[in-house]
Amino acid sequence: MNPFFIVAQREFLSRVRKRTFLLMTILGPLFFGALIVAPALLNEMTENPDQRILVVDHSFLLVGTDKVGKAVLDYLNPEEFSEHQAIEALQNRDEFDGLLFLPPSENGDPDFILRNARLYSKNDVNFDIVRDLEATLAASATEEKLKLRGVDPSVVSQAQTRVDIKTLDLTEEGAEESAVGLKMAIGFGAGFFVYIFTFLYAAQIMRGVIEEKTSRIVEVIVSSVKPTQLMLGKILGIASVGLLQFLIWVLLTGAIVAGVTATGLLSPDTAELAANPAMASSPIPAEITGTLNAINLPLLVGSFLFYFLGGYLLYGALFAAVGAAVDSETDTQQFMLPLTMPLVLTFVLATNIIESPNGAIAFWLSILPFSSPIAMMIRLPFGVTWPEILLSMSLLALGFLFTTWLAGRIYRIGILSYGKKVTYRDLWKWIKMKP
Repeated sequence: MNPFFIVAQREFLSRVRKRTFLLMTILGPLFFGALIVAPALLNEMTENPDQRILVVDHSFLLVGTDKVGKAVLDYLNPEEFSEHQAIEALQNRDEFDGLLFLPPSENGDPDFILRNARLYSKNDVNFDIVRDLEATLAASATEEKLKLRGVDPSVVSQAQTRVDIKTLDLTEEGAEESAVGLKMAIGFGAGFFVYIFTFLYAAQIMRGVIEEKTSRIVEVIVSSVKPTQLMLGKILGIASVGLLQFLIWVLLTGAIVAGVTATGLLSPDTAELAANPAMASSPIPAEITGTLNAINLPLLVGSFLFYFLGGYLLYGALFAAVGAAVDSETDTQQFMLPLTMPLVLTFVLATNIIESPNGAIAFWLSILPFSSPIAMMIRLPFGVTWPEILLSMSLLALGFLFTTWLAGRIYRIGILSYGKKVTYRDLWKWIKMKP
């Protein structure tokens, strides 16, 4: 058997047989499920209770309002309590959390009241309560200003119109309802997984190379295997581990969803909708169904596998070269920043890509090999032309071949170099050095 495949097989089997692999493979779907469910559960468990607010209202903008959001309002007579006396009353009453003071208006100007309204907090009034009070006061002040100008507020309220534009995707079969939110979720989720897996498994290559180098095992291995074959074998072996783990996660996640649906933990309507989204009559499921019909799922899945492997192989080769060039993991910092910056920058610009998937930033990030694995996966649910996809894939393949050649020239020298802190000048010498 070719030494390249022997190394790949060794890397694959040595990692698959580890307890950590089995543990993470099983706990992975549960972990990602917890990331989705836990925030909602914690929000319910830690729901903020109502807070009681004393009110001294010289403006009478809140007259008749006993509760605003989570705030229960208790009024003090403005003729009997000045602002200072109201503050003393707040300090002497433990059952109240804050004091809202609204000064009298000058010349009947509601804007003066809003500019000079003050909320004194004793027990940290919740931010949502502050926002709800501001919205209520703004609405009351607007009504007062309309009345001062002789306009009936009810007429203005009836004249207000809400616009809800329905977005449609044009397909070969016709027009399908589009859910932009679902496209954003699919694109960002796919890009996030590529980002995480690329970092995770490329870093494993680097650590494995460093371990073999520092333990001097590599000196024995290279006596029967060429350094380039050793590097490529490690990359392919760990890539197989990552792909296997991801496929298992997909299958387990699907099984968990099917199991939860079958056990009746979901409501009947939700379970029926999960089994057959087309049966839903509400507009949101219809939009989701239309979007799924408009998205080319085979293309999306195939592209994910390609960009997942392509991005990993490209960065895996560079991480292997870094591992071969240093003697310890602490020495990698000077080389890691330039390597990881394109991935990090693309992930930071994910919002810009989602907001303008066909803009210049999104286009160039999805074409350049160092950023295309994340950027293109974010863009694909919004529709990308075949010429752009083929150009991006071709450049990524060429980028992998180039980085593999570059990393191989560094690896063959660095793997047997010890005791010296390597600089960029040393790397350039190794690249130019003839085999």
